[in-house]
Amino acid sequence: MLLRSPLHDRHTALGAKFATFGGWEMPLEYAGGGVLKEHTAVRTTVGVFDVSHLGKARVTGPGAAGFVDACLTNDLSRIGPGQAQYTLCCDDATGGVVDDLIAYLIGPDEVFLVPNAANTAEVVRRLRAAAPDGVTVSDEHQQYAILAVQGPSSEPAVKALGLPTGHDYMSFSSAAVDGAEVIVCRTGYTGEQGYELVVARDDAATIWDALIGAGVQPCGLGARDTLRTEMGYPLHGQDLSLSITPVQGRSGWAVGWSKPAFWGRAALLAEKSAGPARRLRGLELTGRGVPRGQMEVFAGDTRVGETTSGTFSPTRKVGIALALIDTSAGLSEGDLVQVDIRGRRTEARIVRPPFVQTSVR
Repeated sequence: MLLRSPLHDRHTALGAKFATFGGWEMPLEYAGGGVLKEHTAVRTTVGVFDVSHLGKARVTGPGAAGFVDACLTNDLSRIGPGQAQYTLCCDDATGGVVDDLIAYLIGPDEVFLVPNAANTAEVVRRLRAAAPDGVTVSDEHQQYAILAVQGPSSEPAVKALGLPTGHDYMSFSSAAVDGAEVIVCRTGYTGEQGYELVVARDDAATIWDALIGAGVQPCGLGARDTLRTEMGYPLHGQDLSLSITPVQGRSGWAVGWSKPAFWGRAALLAEKSAGPARRLRGLELTGRGVPRGQMEVFAGDTRVGETTSGTFSPTRKVGIALALIDTSAGLSEGDLVQVDIRGRRTEARIVRPPFVQTSVR
């Protein structure tokens, strides 16, 4: 049985079209404009996404932050309490990505984690199995809702609720709205300035109603996907996975290479030293067509890779994709390749994401 957001009835009233995401029934788009309108609202003004399907887990106990740091890839010691960090949970043997997630550092003895919906139970399982005595890993997946307010006008929209704004990128603070405690984090998945609001499940409607009542555009996960693809942000299960390592997926920036311990360290250091057999690249079509995931990429008559994500960019008005390209092909940015789109070879140029200008900070 599919899980539902606490705001499901609100989405239904707004004419949402639903789809399955990680075992949850979530809004794909809303009546009155759909993906294009919602995408444009985030790039030009402000939109709000219900992303309550995202996981929530809490690690507590003496030295909890140090324990998390010894498991996940990024260097948690680089940030302090009140800051958040993008990081990866990798398989210790292979270095493949179990999940990518955000770690909220509350203090040395408490870390709040936001993994992807489908991977929450596995991340919690692995952490629990490794946790020392006194450290507790709690699955709080359904206890909280998360609303992502994204766009150039996100700050005034959040400020109008009486919530704190203006803090640094990837930092968070807490405040109350009509008795509802809200964690406000300066982050997002769209490439625009934004805030993610973590609130108790039963209080989610208070925040959602205030935003919609103020004219903020409700946005579904269809627009979330086009926005993140324009930024070249990876989606786990497509651009990162147990078979796609951070080295291959160009996520090595989220690895604390000098740390003495993290899951997958030996495998990833070896791959980094040897050089990966394939690497994630951006593709921009030079002509008409819409690439999707799992389409073959050719250089002349030679197959050199496969797309992992693809879409039509509403901002750029061109087809764009992320693709794993064989490093042995010797291709560089600016080189031309062909994407096999349903049996038709379509020319594309290798580019470095993002495909649009970023204003995330």
